[in-house]
Amino acid sequence: MEAISVSENDEIVMKLLHYFVTEQNYNPIILRGVQNEIWLENLESDYKIIRLVSNYIHNDDQMEMDMYRTEQIMKKIRKKTMSFSMNTLSIFVNIGENVNTNASYSANIDWIKIDDINDINKFEFVLDEFPTITKVSKFKEQGFELFMKLTNEIGKKNEEDAKKAEDVFTKKSPVITKLFIAINIAVYILTLIYGKDYFINNFSNYGPFVKNGDIYRLLTAGFLHVSVIHLLCNMYALYVIGPQIESYFGKTKYLIIYLGSLITGNLLSIMFNPGTPSIGASGAIFGLLGAMLYFGYHYRVFLDDVIKSQIIPIIMLNLLLGFMASNIDSAGHIGGLIGGILLAKAVGVKYKSNNSNIINGIIMALIFIGFLIYMVFFR
Repeated sequence: MEAISVSENDEIVMKLLHYFVTEQNYNPIILRGVQNEIWLENLESDYKIIRLVSNYIHNDDQMEMDMYRTEQIMKKIRKKTMSFSMNTLSIFVNIGENVNTNASYSANIDWIKIDDINDINKFEFVLDEFPTITKVSKFKEQGFELFMKLTNEIGKKNEEDAKKAEDVFTKKSPVITKLFIAINIAVYILTLIYGKDYFINNFSNYGPFVKNGDIYRLLTAGFLHVSVIHLLCNMYALYVIGPQIESYFGKTKYLIIYLGSLITGNLLSIMFNPGTPSIGASGAIFGLLGAMLYFGYHYRVFLDDVIKSQIIPIIMLNLLLGFMASNIDSAGHIGGLIGGILLAKAVGVKYKSNNSNIINGIIMALIFIGFLIYMVFFR
């Protein structure tokens, strides 16, 4: 049987692919019509795109064409991933002597030429971002044995990532959402029995009473509704979006996002409409939409179409309707939306948020809530 050989360039590419996938959490991007190059994506990294290029580049004209094509592909990726900027590192392993290695083609594309893994040590800007790249890319195996080892380890890493995604997206029972819906319906029935005026006078979000010590109104107002249509609209929205957020974040984080968004929405409502009572769960629901935006940003490989075709249009439409109608509390909606985004960052997204992200989220959420408290109670 003839032994299967692995070229030196292919071996370099496999080592780099192994490093970026298993050590730096990059994922392959499937691109049509692209040959002899591998595109990797990690939207949490400074270099969101890594290109491993084994295609032979003969001269500067070919390199310029390659960079132009890369920019066009990057534009499509930015649009799909809702990214405003996207730094890319292209690593070439097969460049001819006629190519000017000092040329710069784009502010967002850095590139290097290497003939060996250790050549990366020549590029400080790469080592600054990936300081262990040459150390963990050393193996005692060679040739086909190395190829099989790296392939198996990359396969295991992809399998682990698939299990994580399955864990996140497996539907869980929406116990908290059902409880919130039940409480809202029960409270509405009580308002029919004992009179709406009593509940609105004692539990609505009314600035002068909140400032005088009725802090509980920031929460209780979110469970009151003025009519059956008002109740049904909010409960239907909660029924649609609530189970998803509860499933993606977990019950405790869901409670924090829901109740926290309700509070921030009501605080901003008082800030802009201090003399107007407000009620309803819409501030909390906008918070859930904000949390979905934040979650979808981190899992946009899975939710790209949902975020762009459903969540964002729903938010924009409801905000627009709020600005057009005089009896809709737009400030409460905006406060809930901002609160939901910040609280989602503070509690973190499973498998995506690190301690630094969560700490930053907590600080930002506390600053926002502190600002609202100051404007409502101390201004």
